[in-house]
Formats: sequence, C-alpha cells, structure tokens
Amino acid sequence: MTVFDLPALKKSEKKLTETTLSEGFWERGDARDVSRELSSAQARLAEIDGFDREFAELETLEELLTEADDAELQDEFYERSRRLEEDIASKRIFVLMDGEHDISDAIVAIHAGSGGLDSQDWCEMLFRMYVRWAESHEYEVAVLDELRDEEAGIKSVTFEAKGDFAYGYLKGEQGVHRLVRISPFDAAHRRHTSFTSVEVLPVLPDSVEIEIRPEDIRMDTFRSSGAGGQYVNMTDSAVRITHIPTGIVVSCQVERSQHMNRAVAMRVLRSKLFDKTMRERMEQIESLQGEKRSISWGNQIRSYTLQPFQLIKDHRSGFEAGNVNAILDGDLDEMIMAYLKFVKTRG
Repeated sequence: MTVFDLPALKKSEKKLTETTLSEGFWERGDARDVSRELSSAQARLAEIDGFDREFAELETLEELLTEADDAELQDEFYERSRRLEEDIASKRIFVLMDGEHDISDAIVAIHAGSGGLDSQDWCEMLFRMYVRWAESHEYEVAVLDELRDEEAGIKSVTFEAKGDFAYGYLKGEQGVHRLVRISPFDAAHRRHTSFTSVEVLPVLPDSVEIEIRPEDIRMDTFRSSGAGGQYVNMTDSAVRITHIPTGIVVSCQVERSQHMNRAVAMRVLRSKLFDKTMRERMEQIESLQGEKRSISWGNQIRSYTLQPFQLIKDHRSGFEAGNVNAILDGDLDEMIMAYLKFVKTRG
C-alpha cells in the first residue's frame, strides 16, 4: 500500500481502528506500534481530505471569476493555488515510501574506514550532518553507542532517529561515503581521501517475529569508553551482546541501567538479524538497503569533494550539488528525494 492509495488507506485505517477498540488491546505487546500506525493513517487521510476541500473551494473561486472581473478575488485564487501546489509537492516524497518498514524509526550506525584520523573526523562530520537533518524534521535523536578517539573524531557511533518515515528517508544513505579535502591533521596541508560507512536499519515493530534463542547470545558488561558529554553514561552498566551463530555484535552504553542498555541492544540485534535474513533471501538482486561493500576506494555510493573544488555527487542517482556546506549542515532532502526517485524509476 502506498501512503496516498486512498482506498487501501481507508481500509487500513478502519481495520486499525477496530483493532484498537478490541478488548485487551492496550495489554498487547504491539499496542504502541498499532496505535502509531493508526495515527499515521489518520494523518494521511486528513491531509488528502484537506487537499480535496481546498481544490473544491478553488473550483468555486474559478467559477466566480468567470462571472466577474474581480482583481482581489483573482489574487486570492492564484495565491491559494500556489500554496496548494507547494503543499502537494511537499507530500510527493511519501508516495516514494511504500516499503513495508518505511514508516518506522531508523537505527543508523556510522563506522570510520581507511584514512586514520581523517576518517574518524569524517565519521564525526557525517554524524553531525544526520543529527542536524533529523532535528530539522523534528525527529528525536537517541545515541545508543559511541566510540570516540582520544586524539580526534569518532571511530563508530550508533543512533536512533525516532519519527514517522525516518527509515524511509534514511535507507538510501547506507553505503560508503568518500571525502576529499585538505587534511587538518597534515602539517604539509596535502589533500587526503577518507572513507566512512553508514548502515541503516528499521526499528522493527514487536509484531515482527525474530527468533533469538537465549543460548545463542553472550552478554558482556563494561564501563563506557566514550568521552562523556550529553550522550554517554559513564557507569559500569554498558552492555555488549554477541549473537554467536552469526557473529553480529551490538552494544549500548548510554542508558542509566544495565537492564535498559540490554533492552536497547536487543532491539538493535533484532533489526540486524532481520536485515541479514532479508539480504540472504535477495542475494541475487540488490536489496532495498543497497549492497554491503568494503570501506575503501572505489566502493563509495557518494563523494564529497571539498578541494580543489566543491562538489557532492551521488554515484547511484547522479545527483550533484555544489552547496557542500549546506548539505554537511543537514540539508539533505533534495539529495534524498533524488535517490528515492531513482529507485522508483529503475524498478
């Protein structure tokens, strides 16, 4: 179902409403997820209804203008038409988000690759870029794990972007990001190339069943290794969970109790196992999250060139932009839209 498939949307809203009114609903484990899905469906229906009403009023204005030459009425007609066109255009991106989990919150993991301190600094720059973007969309950002370097930058960071369609927006960011610039860590001021990988996962609703047997996981506790600050909790409650059959390792060190850190780490593990299962099922074709590649030269999905000229290029959609500073400051919507359109037209 697409978010503007009206018959399907109405049917879904009716079914979800009936579910929330059923006896014992709020005792269900997926009550929060169902309630959120219902709120989203109702919001989409309200938007469509608003568009319909405004269009009907514009038709009435148009009829009046054919009967009378009223300059003030004409100005109102064109101004309201312009605003309606802009409002509809701003919602087009949601038509591109019809994936099963596009509406979900997103878990984003960023890892510095080859390039030493420059890559760690690049990792921190990307982290800042995504946080700025999320905040501009009024998403809540919760850092789950962060490993800073004593000298400079971030070796890895995992955070959750909480808000409708966070995963739908960010899923195309998965891959290797390449930066070319004059290194601030090189006394000779030479140009360096750095690589950082971005992994994007949906936060799964409780209704999605992922089997994790207790005997298949190993949990270790440790003291936070971060540099402190607003995100990192300096206690012994940090948790690292290893899924023995797959070798997947997840950790959380920002909550105030070991129990809470374990719950968050298990949520991330569920998403990683889901992603692994999906990629295995679709190993002969490109998965919706893109191919996993080594964090090195020639495997980048996007290049950010700061010197000798300024240009950002997405190697999949062909999108190019010279406003490098604005994008690094979180202005990603145009680039995200270009990728989503590319995926749709290619499919």
